[in-house]
Formats: sequence, C-alpha cells, structure tokens
Amino acid sequence: MSPEGSGATREAAYGRFALSNQVGPRFSADWKSGDHRARRLVSEFIGTFGLTFVLSGGAAILASHGGAELASYQYAFTLSAVSALWLVAAVYCLGDISAHFNPAMTLAFTLRGDMGWPMAVVYFIVQFAAAAAGSLVAAALFGYGGNLAATMPQPGQYWQAVVFEGILTFGMVLVVLSMANGPKLVGSFVPIAVGAYVMAAGTMGGPYDGAAFNPARAFGPDFARGDLSTFWVYPLGSVLGVIAAVLIARFLRGPAKAQEAAAAMGNPLDNG
Repeated sequence: MSPEGSGATREAAYGRFALSNQVGPRFSADWKSGDHRARRLVSEFIGTFGLTFVLSGGAAILASHGGAELASYQYAFTLSAVSALWLVAAVYCLGDISAHFNPAMTLAFTLRGDMGWPMAVVYFIVQFAAAAAGSLVAAALFGYGGNLAATMPQPGQYWQAVVFEGILTFGMVLVVLSMANGPKLVGSFVPIAVGAYVMAAGTMGGPYDGAAFNPARAFGPDFARGDLSTFWVYPLGSVLGVIAAVLIARFLRGPAKAQEAAAAMGNPLDNG
C-alpha cells in the first residue's frame, strides 16, 4: 500500500469520517436529516439560554432583592453555584441530543474532527443568539442589577485576562474531552465533573474577570447591556485554550474515533 493510501486509510478511521463508513442507526444521526438538525439546535438553544438566564437573572435578583450588599467573592461563589447546578441538570437532560452550550466546546469538537465547519458555524450562531436572549429576558424581568453577571476584565489587565481565560478554557475542554465520549455528556459522573469545574473555576476567577471560559456566556450580558468593548478578551482567550487542549488531548488519548464522532452527532431520532 502506498504511503498516500495508508494515510487516507488512517484518516478514514477517525472522527466523522469513520462514522460515515458505518451503517445503521449510528450513521443515520447526521445533518442530512432536517429533524436531526432541528432537535440538536433546539437543545443547544435551551441549554445556552438557560445558562445566561440564570446567571443574569441571579445577579439582578441578588442585587435588588438579596437583602444585603455582597462582596465580589460572594457574588462569584453564588453565581458559580447557580451556573454549575444548571449545567449539571441541563447536561443530564439534553446530553444525548446535544450539550455543548459553549462555542469553545463546539470549536474543540470541530478541531478534533467530530464535526464539520458548516455544522459548527450554525452552532455558533445559535449559541450566541441563545445567550443574548437569556440575558435580555432576565433584564426585562429583573432589571440590570449586578451588571447582569457581565464578565469584565480588571482595568489595564486585558492581556492578563486573555491568558487567564485561555487557561480556564484549556482546563474545561480537557476535562470534557478526557472524560466524555464526545459531547454526549451522559456518563454517570461527567455532568457532575463539569459542574465541579465550573464551580471551582468560577469561584476562583469570578472576582478577577468574571471567569467565563465560554464566549457565549460572556456575550449575553454584554449584549443586553449594550457594551461589547471588552468582549474580545473572552473569545480570544477561549480559542487559545481550545487549541492547546485539543493538541494535549490528542497526545494523551489519540484522535477521536467513530465512537466519539457518533456522540458528537447525537442519537438518531427514532420515528418508528
């Protein structure tokens, strides 16, 4: 066999290419099905909307009805707990359909070969739209108290915040790629691990720059407040963290195979 043929064979054994060489229900869960696309996108919208809704709503409610003035670390701890618990519940509920809820995770699965770029771009659009909608609804209901849990770097420390967001995103992506079978986060303890990471990183980093490690989570409150001046910090940091995490995950565990790609595509819809 020629080197080119050998390389092509190896490439076909990984990610979505391996999936496309299989038959049966696993391969039927692809983007050729309108029903499959719609349910994946609705799942992403629900999860991402809920994340910014509970964060922005939680911040506004604490500021207006919390009963006491809270220190920044108390806000960070409370909102980290709220977001972590939401993610645990949402991932358990929607993990077999789609549970990225974060453009950084979608980018990671795309770079790993589980998803194609057209699919990823649609995910990005839905995630950012859902994040904006969640914060806007929270603002309409509860006002703009607590800056809707907006992520704001410390003055004069924007590049430090970029590096910090890269580190936090690296850890989050590596946890998911290492523990989960692709983005199908339905293992018994995987949602709990994700929630624990969000709780730890959010509590530690929240008082510094908001600790988003999720560009959509950063975008929602900024969009609702009409101030995107420092938003660039969060996607830039996340992209750097994602690239590093995917490279390390590949080094530690090898490239994604058909099983991971099947999870990335979600379960097929049984219309029988």
